[in-house]
Amino acid sequence: MSHPYLTRVIDLVRDAGQAILPHWRSGVEVLEKADASPVTAADMAAHHLLADGLRALDASIPVLSEEDCDLNLAERAGWTRWWLVDPLDGTKEFIAGSEEFTVNVALIERGRVLFGVVGIPANGRCYYGGAGLGAWRAEADGTTQPLRVRQQPAERFTVVASRRHSSEAQERLLEGLRQRFGELVLANIGSSLKLCLLAEGAADCYPRLAPTSQWDTAAAQGVLEGAGGEVLDISGATLTYEARESYLNPFFLALPQGVDWRADLIELANR
Repeated sequence: MSHPYLTRVIDLVRDAGQAILPHWRSGVEVLEKADASPVTAADMAAHHLLADGLRALDASIPVLSEEDCDLNLAERAGWTRWWLVDPLDGTKEFIAGSEEFTVNVALIERGRVLFGVVGIPANGRCYYGGAGLGAWRAEADGTTQPLRVRQQPAERFTVVASRRHSSEAQERLLEGLRQRFGELVLANIGSSLKLCLLAEGAADCYPRLAPTSQWDTAAAQGVLEGAGGEVLDISGATLTYEARESYLNPFFLALPQGVDWRADLIELANR
């Protein structure tokens, strides 16, 4: 099963990556947005390419991009379907010269992710998928591999963590997981690749008890859901993307569906 727009969106994400690469490791000028987060010419080049391409694909679907999000709630509340875009997720990694930055595009309908595409410009890899569609990883040479979460840890329980963002609540949760599973493996990776790591069965969970924005997570949530995973708020409800005044997500937990430690993880997140 597929979505009629998925192939074209994959192409657009790859094209946006090509627009970013000339700026990578080139001493690109860094500006500061109103919220003090960085933005570069690479962010804007990818934004314009994606916004124009998505509108050309279907002019009836609005585009909400991190780089064009000054839209009032009354306007957004009337949308039933929209594109949620992060033209360059991991700008700090990009500025530092790391390869761990991505291009994220998700199609949202009534607050739920229909599908998401996550591209890695530095190596040409692309993740894509959605609930009921499946999930895949495509390499730059065109080879593809289906993705599936793992139901059991490998030798040790692997938790995806952020290099840049943690919190006291998150540290308490990690300590609770150690008591439940023994010594943990902490997998540190940038941008939306954290959720993709779960989708390809290379980690067991990703608790995020620190701030993220909607465009940081939606595309990779589509990939994870297609691979048999789920993303929950800490009450245990599915993380959704309906129009709200703030673009910030609630804290969330990403994990495989159906694992016997799901309730334990939710309890730890609420301590």
